[in-house]
Amino acid sequence: MKNHTKLLFALVSFLPALQITAQNPIIKNIFTADPAPIVHKGTLYLYTGHDVATEQDTNYKMADWRVYSTTDMATWKDHGAPLSPSTFSWATGDAYAAQCIERNGKFYWFVSTFHKKDEVSGGGAAIGVAVSDSPTGPFKDAIGKALIINEMTTDMTYAWDDIDPTVFVDDDGQAYMYWGNGSCKWVKLKKNMIELDSPITTFKPKNYIEGPWVYKRKGIYYLVYASAGTKPEMIEYCTAKSPTGPWTYQGIIQENVNNSFTTHPGIIDYKGKSYFFYHNGSLPTSGSYRRSVCVDYMYYNEDGTIQKIIQTTEGVSKIK
Repeated sequence: MKNHTKLLFALVSFLPALQITAQNPIIKNIFTADPAPIVHKGTLYLYTGHDVATEQDTNYKMADWRVYSTTDMATWKDHGAPLSPSTFSWATGDAYAAQCIERNGKFYWFVSTFHKKDEVSGGGAAIGVAVSDSPTGPFKDAIGKALIINEMTTDMTYAWDDIDPTVFVDDDGQAYMYWGNGSCKWVKLKKNMIELDSPITTFKPKNYIEGPWVYKRKGIYYLVYASAGTKPEMIEYCTAKSPTGPWTYQGIIQENVNNSFTTHPGIIDYKGKSYFFYHNGSLPTSGSYRRSVCVDYMYYNEDGTIQKIIQTTEGVSKIK
């Protein structure tokens, strides 16, 4: 009997260790999607969408955009939902993928949602930009209108192609925004981050579907995106010597995720390591419309190409 008691005690004692190592998904109390990380003053901030669809729903219901932060990659502080489509008087519908970046002490949150049918637009997907003096808000509509409306891009004939903005500021100070479903679109932004500074260009990277993420690392420009791959969605990428291309296709870096037909990349270097954020459907009662953000390590080869992402339930180790 004593041996059984010791065994039970050992098993119970081991449970906390199991719970600690099973980090993914990193947010377990609600359903989150479309992760977008930034680093500011030594803290990593993670911006996400928020799935509120029921188990019976057959489409997305995304209530707002949320913010989390960490300094050790294991403990995540919840800063709530400082932004929602209702922040924008012109918007209607859901809180689709978004990205927040800092410039000149202000934080610009580029979001995708839908536009009301009015004298400005006949409706369809649109991109807005909110601004704050803090990475956690409060945020307000920066311009009082959409930055991109459906009528501004005509290469895709449907109404939902203007989604999933990613914004990147190059070393020379020039800002670029990339976005799009079906085709990838890019445009220069003015230094104020709220006005366009070039015509819109569209192109189609190999197997591209949506969700672009653009960044520069060691002189190489990376365009990472949700793709058709061999079975939607995977993550594939291209590289270039310029933020405007030409882009060289490099291959698949993330295979299909668990229990979700979409995935979405968010990539960051933090405290000496590279991290790959994505979402899957691995929480109880989850699925393609009830997703959860995860993070795993990302590794580069000497030539700058990206190694395949290994998806884990353990996630990443705590930074000491």
